[in-house]
Amino acid sequence: MIELIGTLVGAAVIGIILMAVISPLESMGWWAGWVGVEKTPETDEQMEELQKKAEEVDEIDHYVVFLTGIAGVDQEIYMPEEQEFLRRLGQSLEHAVIVDDIYPYSVTNRALTGQRAFAWFWRFALRRKSEGGMAGFLINVRNMFQVLVSADRRYGPMYNRGSAQMVLDGLIRHGYQPQSEATVDVIGYSGGGQIALGAARYLNERTGGPLHVISLGGVMAADPGVLYLDHLYHIRGELDKVQRIGQRIFPGRWPIMRNSFWNRALLRGKITFIEMGPIAHSGAGGYLDVDSQLDDGESFMDKTVATIAGLIEQDGPQ
Repeated sequence: MIELIGTLVGAAVIGIILMAVISPLESMGWWAGWVGVEKTPETDEQMEELQKKAEEVDEIDHYVVFLTGIAGVDQEIYMPEEQEFLRRLGQSLEHAVIVDDIYPYSVTNRALTGQRAFAWFWRFALRRKSEGGMAGFLINVRNMFQVLVSADRRYGPMYNRGSAQMVLDGLIRHGYQPQSEATVDVIGYSGGGQIALGAARYLNERTGGPLHVISLGGVMAADPGVLYLDHLYHIRGELDKVQRIGQRIFPGRWPIMRNSFWNRALLRGKITFIEMGPIAHSGAGGYLDVDSQLDDGESFMDKTVATIAGLIEQDGPQ
């Protein structure tokens, strides 16, 4: 029994090391032109639905892009709490279109369970994840390495330019006109915070209106993209230990690194921290928990929706 456990642990360690080694390859292949971006497949009915949504909003002031956390596996929002969050957020915003069909952990926009050499393994991991199995944890580990690629000075520019193109393609699918005056708000949840921040530098070149990133418990490096934003809002709960990882492992976020991109953005007033009270990162007690409540009776989910909707509306046209 001990030998079996040792073998399984060894295999898991080797698998994690392998994922770390190959994590930059997809972005390098995209940059070299060896692999292309997989467009989100839309049927005629889906295209009509997207057009109908855009037409239902009389005056579109904001395009709100949602980048899922590291549990994501494809373009379709997987986590039920994220789906409910976006539904409530959409109801709270009168003049906004929500873009929710981007997979931020692949510059080619390919689902883990799609046309990949190891798609069979990720389908197995997803099934195990839905059943509560530990194999699903490997999805989080794999996506975490993509976050680190985005934050890396060597591979980050390739990855982040690809991410920016995916976001722009998603915006255009939902009716956005490049160089228009509409505000683009990118919500990055967990690891999606770094992906949003990394893409900002390149999105700034293609958008004409204000560009904001709203980090929802985001794990972020001191990425140069922060200086290309009109503003970064970092939402954090007192019990959220995950979002603290960024400020600890990335030296550019340390106060002593005064000339880092992050600290220069702080000095310019480009970063605002939003304190959420006794809220954790995810799951029970997390930002998107509909059952846990604050002292005033407001659910954590409603608090998060109201906070983000308020930030988006305050930065709208005056």
